Amino acid sequence: MDSDTLTRRAPIRLGDCGAFGLTDAGRVRRENQDRFLIDAALNLVAVADGVGGHAFGARASATALECIAEKLAAYAMPGGSIDATRACDPDATVHDACACAMRTAADALDHANATLHAMNLRERLAPRSMGTTLTGIWQPRSSGSLVALHIGDSRLYRYRDGKLAQLSRDQTLYQQALENGAIEHLPPRNVLLQALGPLPSIAPVVETHAWLPGDRYLLCSDGLHGEVPHGEIEAVLAEVTSRGIEAACGRLVALALDAGGRDNVTVVIACF
Repeated sequence: MDSDTLTRRAPIRLGDCGAFGLTDAGRVRRENQDRFLIDAALNLVAVADGVGGHAFGARASATALECIAEKLAAYAMPGGSIDATRACDPDATVHDACACAMRTAADALDHANATLHAMNLRERLAPRSMGTTLTGIWQPRSSGSLVALHIGDSRLYRYRDGKLAQLSRDQTLYQQALENGAIEHLPPRNVLLQALGPLPSIAPVVETHAWLPGDRYLLCSDGLHGEVPHGEIEAVLAEVTSRGIEAACGRLVALALDAGGRDNVTVVIACF
């Protein structure tokens, strides 16, 4: 991912929304292994948080975003529109565009995982295999819904009607322990159960969400949600307007840094 992708200074228009993102290495780590993508041609927004140490994490997150965009772009129709039905069924015998878009997104995640896993095997990086989380929203031009794709513990939130809701579920040992009621001896928060790259197969989550005018979607790495309380994030999203996305991203990053900045922090806001 080139530096221009990481340092956009103005919101980018994507179909029905405007989006802006910021990323920062934080106050402790020397290198930023987070990456984000805002692709107007694909109506795609995504955040990836690399793991594997040093350059490996940064390489994994950048490669994963490139793979996702590459796979979705392969289904582009002439003139730049995307027809997910055509992608799933070239003979046009299937007419459920929503289901086809979800299948396309799942295939894109599989493609990213296969690419990273092959790199790990080829370069013999085990046991410190590089990998990455990835959370994104994609609005195919043939669909009125958003397709959410998720693996790992980067998060997707939606602010609507005065409330901030977490739409993604952390695929971590900590979250699993909470759900199982094992709260006496909770494991560390950052132990991933799923990521792109380390294993030959993955179990990502692909869902659809209907958007409404006024919705604000936040995609972020754990450098934000692991440092800043839910209520503080909600307060920032409550004040976001389509003309103030940049300032809101800046406030969220500043909150994470003020809380200690122990990890890389990346935020992307899409405002409908």
